[in-house]
Amino acid sequence: MILPLRPSAEAFDSIAPVFDHRFGQWLSVAAQRRAVRAALLREFPAYDRILELGGGTGEDALFLAQRGFRLFLTDPSPAMVSLASAKLAQFHARTEAVAGEDYEDFASRHLAAGGMLFDGAFSNFAPLNCIADLRPVASGLAKLLKPGAPAMLVVFGTLCPGEWVTEVLRGRPELALRRCRRGEIPARLAQREFRVVYHRRLDMVRAFAPWFVLEKRIGIGIAVPPSAAEPWISSHPRLLRFMETVDRAVSRRLAIFGDHILYQFRRTEKAG
Repeated sequence: MILPLRPSAEAFDSIAPVFDHRFGQWLSVAAQRRAVRAALLREFPAYDRILELGGGTGEDALFLAQRGFRLFLTDPSPAMVSLASAKLAQFHARTEAVAGEDYEDFASRHLAAGGMLFDGAFSNFAPLNCIADLRPVASGLAKLLKPGAPAMLVVFGTLCPGEWVTEVLRGRPELALRRCRRGEIPARLAQREFRVVYHRRLDMVRAFAPWFVLEKRIGIGIAVPPSAAEPWISSHPRLLRFMETVDRAVSRRLAIFGDHILYQFRRTEKAG
C-alpha cells in the first residue's frame, strides 16, 4: 500500500521540476553550499560510503559522487528522488524515497537486505526542520552508521541577524523573529502549507543521545545572508565574496548566528 505523502514532502514534490532553476541560480545559496561541502570534504575520507538524508534533487550527492564517494541518497519526495536518480545514474549511486520519520524502518529494511553500514551521513539545507521529533532519525542513523562515523547535519539557526535585517527591509517584520518560536511553525511553499520546527542545540543533543556525541557546530551563512535576500544579493557578487571570507573566519566562534548551523555528531560505540 502506498502511503500519502506528508505535507512537507507534498510541497517539495510539487516544486521538484523547477527547484534547481529557482534556487540554483542564487549566489547566496551557492555560497552556503560551498561552506557545507568544504566541511564534508574535510571530514569524509575519499571513497567512503555516504548516506544523505533529504538529498532533494541530488546536487550535493552529485558533487561527492564526482569525487569518488559512493552515495545512497534518500528524500521524502518521490519527484525529487527521481530527478536525483537521473543525475547520479552514471555513478551507480542508490536512491530511495524515505521520510526521516521512517528512518528506523528504513534502517531495518536496509540491513535485512544485506546492506552495508555507512562510513558517514549528512543532510544539507535543513530538511530535518520539517521533522518535529528527531529521535527516529537518530535511532535509524545509529543502526546504519559504523562506530566512529560522522553525521553532518545542517539545520536552520534560531538566531539569524541576517534574516532579521532582510525581513525588516522587505517590509515583513512579523517574520523577522519567527525562528525564536518554539514548537511547530506554519510554513508555505508552492501554495502548499506545512509546518517546521526550529531545533535548538539542546534539543538536537537530546534527540541524538546516547548513540551520538556532538563534536562541534559550524555556522553557515553568518555574514552571507539567507535566501530571503535574493535576488538582490546575487547582483552584488563582490560583496558576497567578502561575506564568504568573513564566514570562514567566524564560523566556529559565532556559529549560533548562522542562517544554518552544521551539527557535527560522532557515532559512539554504544549499541543502538
